[in-house]
Amino acid sequence: MGKNGSAPRGLVGRVRALATEATVAVVARFRASLQLRVVASTLIASTVLVVTFSFVVAGSFTSGLLGDRRDSAIEETENAVERAAEQLGNYSSSDDNALAQTMSSIVAEMAEDPAYAPFIVLRTSDGNVVKSGPPEDAPVPSQTLRELVAEGNVASQYATYDFEGDSTPFLVVGTAIEQVVDFELYAFYPLDSQQDAITLLRTNLALAGIALVLLLGVIAGLVTRLVVTPVREAARTSQRLAAGLLHERMEVRGSDDLARLAGSFNLMAENLQSQIRRLEEMSMMQRRFTSDVSHELRTPLATIRMAADLLYDNRDEFDEATKRSTELLQQQIDRFEELLSELLEISRFDSGFASLEVEAVDVNPIVDDVVEHNAALAEECGVAVTVRRPGRRVVAEIDGRRVQRVLRNLLSNAIEHAEGKPVEVTVAESDTALAIGVRDHGVGLKPGQAERVFDRFWRADPSRARLTGGTGLGLAISLEDARLHSGTLQAVGEPGRGSLFVLTLPLQAGNRVISSPIPLRIEQEAVDEN
Repeated sequence: MGKNGSAPRGLVGRVRALATEATVAVVARFRASLQLRVVASTLIASTVLVVTFSFVVAGSFTSGLLGDRRDSAIEETENAVERAAEQLGNYSSSDDNALAQTMSSIVAEMAEDPAYAPFIVLRTSDGNVVKSGPPEDAPVPSQTLRELVAEGNVASQYATYDFEGDSTPFLVVGTAIEQVVDFELYAFYPLDSQQDAITLLRTNLALAGIALVLLLGVIAGLVTRLVVTPVREAARTSQRLAAGLLHERMEVRGSDDLARLAGSFNLMAENLQSQIRRLEEMSMMQRRFTSDVSHELRTPLATIRMAADLLYDNRDEFDEATKRSTELLQQQIDRFEELLSELLEISRFDSGFASLEVEAVDVNPIVDDVVEHNAALAEECGVAVTVRRPGRRVVAEIDGRRVQRVLRNLLSNAIEHAEGKPVEVTVAESDTALAIGVRDHGVGLKPGQAERVFDRFWRADPSRARLTGGTGLGLAISLEDARLHSGTLQAVGEPGRGSLFVLTLPLQAGNRVISSPIPLRIEQEAVDEN
């Protein structure tokens, strides 16, 4: 029984799922298509208008047709009353034996006369009834109509009766014949022809309404297509322009508003192409200038380096002021060489000449070398650096030199901004990716700074004192190194709670990073202030 009960529920579930998918698809299509929305709106509005118009016209026609028939029926019934009154005026009692025969004669004569209704009921006030129809079992006439006629009114009523196996609409007109004996005359006028006319009118209105709605839908579709087609073409052309196909243009047809729109769009595209080319040329010139200057400066810098090294090696022979100047000269030359190296590296990335020297290496020794390299800086800043990693080798196909440079930049940056609080380096891996996270608990990042921290020469706080004398290019180069590996370098931070940088690389060269083994979020954890 359980299995039999689960089968219908499963079927209902599948039907609901299919219905939901179909509804979602229809709604998505409706939202995405301007032409479909216009056509649907036109169809709905025209349907409401046609239905309203059809009801008004059908109602007016039905009311007029039945009203005319009622007026003529009342007139015919009054004429019949006059003829019947002449024959019934001689009777002073309803018990007269000849009265029934006279009433039957009057009814038969009226029923056979085409000027009157085919069905006649003549009755006395005390219940003697003579009729030519409708059938015996029909409730003729109704109690409501009889009460109106008994009050001396000429009354009418619409009713439907079964006659000869068919349900037929009738107009029943009743009136009183005031003689010594009170009589009531009821004439039944069939409304077959009127009903046929009304049905024909409604059918024609329905067909005409459907045809009109479809025609309006087709017209709306054609008119909307004339407007939407250039818009769609403009959208496709815009997408191609955004994809870098700057030669794409819209086709200009005619001289109307849409043609002027296409012409304006093409002019805008030409201006954009011109501006982009100018920017590309300026960028190329800037990159060439940076590269050329960096190369040209290396030769005089080498000469200055030899002279500075000579002075630095003999600094103990100088007085204190000259010795201090020699040491400062050596430091600034080191910084200048670092800046030139980073500028040359940036120019290689910009020109597309940067390449990887990939080999399968264990990441753990690289992390240890970076921590040891920054040990002096960490001791000077009073920062404790801890490393968390798996208890096994973490092998990945990477360029060890570039990854080591990225980690040096991240760790030195974290130490500088840690404000004496601990810094954690975390190594993790998944089936496809390797991740290295550097977490500090220092000043952190303000909202919006995580996206800008990798910009060239950008600093969160330009006035902040730096111990390493950085150039502002380290994180930018690190991001390019990560991208060169088809990996990612991301940052997140909160003011006063520190920041987290996560480098994620594929374990196999050529693959791409789908997800990182280290989540990019600042954990809610307590930090020892001491």
